Amino acid sequence: MISHPCRTTRPFRSFVPASLFCLSLVAGAVGQESALPREADVDRAFADLEREAEYFDARARIVKSIVALCRPSVVHIKAIKGEGPPGRRGRTVEEAGAGVIIRHRDVDYVLTNRHVIKHADLAQVHLYTFDGRHANPVAIWTDSDTDIAVMRLPEGDYLPARCADDGSVEVGDDVVAIGSPFGLSHSVTRGIVSATGRRDLQLGEDSVRFQDFIQTDAAINPGNSGGPLINLRGRVVGINTAIASNSGGNDGIGFAIPIDMALAIAKDLVDRGRVTRGVLGVTLDASYTPDQAKRLGLPNYFGARVSQISPSSAADQAGIAVGDIILSFGGTAIQNDSHLVTEVSRAPLKRPIDVELFREGRRRTLRVTLEERDEPTLTRTAVNP
Repeated sequence: MISHPCRTTRPFRSFVPASLFCLSLVAGAVGQESALPREADVDRAFADLEREAEYFDARARIVKSIVALCRPSVVHIKAIKGEGPPGRRGRTVEEAGAGVIIRHRDVDYVLTNRHVIKHADLAQVHLYTFDGRHANPVAIWTDSDTDIAVMRLPEGDYLPARCADDGSVEVGDDVVAIGSPFGLSHSVTRGIVSATGRRDLQLGEDSVRFQDFIQTDAAINPGNSGGPLINLRGRVVGINTAIASNSGGNDGIGFAIPIDMALAIAKDLVDRGRVTRGVLGVTLDASYTPDQAKRLGLPNYFGARVSQISPSSAADQAGIAVGDIILSFGGTAIQNDSHLVTEVSRAPLKRPIDVELFREGRRRTLRVTLEERDEPTLTRTAVNP
């Protein structure tokens, strides 16, 4: 589902006269120190202000409705972790985070970030619902490549979140973030989508291999990790994951995993115990730059240039050759190497996928069928991830 900003039914120009009128009252007061604005003029100014405030009141009512509907689907997470490798844990530390309740095949789970519960045993992961109930997860599955974790809840009465159908968002969309910043559970902040498709981010000590982040200016602080990013229709569009900060706090730059990507990972983990990903079978040329693309007559593309082909791979069988520049994959224009890697990881297996290439001055389209990458994903039910 594509989220759109709330639109006002009143033209924006109606804000100007009231503002100018208020300024004129102030200017009059400054120019005549002993004179006060007439009470009738003040009454009119307050009446105008009241009318203009209706627009903001309507937006606030939407946010309040979102909060009332969505907070019951958010859990506060407290994870007590031992530092160091399994079997040699040192002192324990407590980490706070958040998660969102999802339902899959009539079973309830909590979707969160792997780093929130990493190095914590099942009994040391504590989940608190909005109405104050406490539970420990029955099972946990994790994927280090995307920083996704999914935890099965014990049987009970839970309210799953509503998720956007395709997770797509647009820059400028209004969003609400719910989480546990600094351990303050079920806190709410709001902002807009600042950018989409953010990649090549350095996220602390953990390497997130497949990145396609939503950037938001909604305040995301330590403890917000794993909580939902929600559009004005009350649908979850992302899982809050990280901040870009020099101080450790919110500097107006937060990142969330798109919900369609997070749900696909979670369902794979629950259904198969691992994430199924395809492999294209190419090595990409890290020296390829946008300037080179322009010299080739590709001003609107960057793409990814192939430097090696694995024999008998999906790329080899499709006819992809060394030197080809992959411009789009599955209908998505490719920006750079990491973008192609992420798109391949999300693509369906054993189904034809269109790949647009640039070869010897011409564009052409081939069809590739991906096979599964032979990389097991760690699953945890009673041991550390």
